[in-house]
Amino acid sequence: MNRTAPRRPVRLFSAVALGVGILLAASACAASAPATTPTPSGTGVADDLSGSITVYAAASLKTTFTTLAKDFEQVHPGTSVELTFAGSSDLVTQLTNGAPGDVFASADEKNLAKLTDADLVEGDPVDFATNVLQIAVPPSNPAHVKTFADLARPGVKTVVCAPQVPCGAATVAVEDATGISLSPVSEESSVTDVLGKVTSGEADAGLVYVTDVIAAGDAVRGIAFDESSKAVNTYPIAPLAGSANPALAAAFAAFVVSADGQRVLADAGFGAP
Repeated sequence: MNRTAPRRPVRLFSAVALGVGILLAASACAASAPATTPTPSGTGVADDLSGSITVYAAASLKTTFTTLAKDFEQVHPGTSVELTFAGSSDLVTQLTNGAPGDVFASADEKNLAKLTDADLVEGDPVDFATNVLQIAVPPSNPAHVKTFADLARPGVKTVVCAPQVPCGAATVAVEDATGISLSPVSEESSVTDVLGKVTSGEADAGLVYVTDVIAAGDAVRGIAFDESSKAVNTYPIAPLAGSANPALAAAFAAFVVSADGQRVLADAGFGAP
């Protein structure tokens, strides 16, 4: 009896300790709850994401997606977002030829549809922004361009995007709607290349997006024209099938369409989807 008597208090103490431990654990969980509050609005994603993803995005998204990637990484420590920018059609070519990627953001619905048709998209694409064309000229505007029709004047060196690129398709749509045919000195594979021709002085004018003009700052002067409403580009985004990190890919796509993502896009001049 002397050997068994002490065992009861030990068992009682163990039970009490266990109960206290459970209460402390519950309190700790409750105290840690606020840690989930920094998640971006509307994503519904927990903060346990990790790893890296590669996002393929249209050239016109370079400024905004660079910001969005940094914001996303801050909200989800331990994650990394690698960005690849080019004309949407060039990115589609890369992806259909087997380039590894996790998310695709296109400057038009047509190019993303090509990936959908190739079974390279996971789920349904979501529209996240709109954009319109604007004329970009050097700050001094040496050709005295004021209207879309001025781009067709003899002697005006105009640069546009190639027709297969979203900004080029938008240019063709404006030409068709107005009956004004341009004779560009070159057709580029992205708005970035068009803008480069203007800022370097190789062109008198270029057709890019209003967001590109804003991002260029004092390097160019933007000229709005009413006919741009004839070609409004809608930007969709979607995770890609075969992603090595589908949870992170879905979370980034959700972040872009969230309230936080939409604020960044709006500040850059993008319209609502």
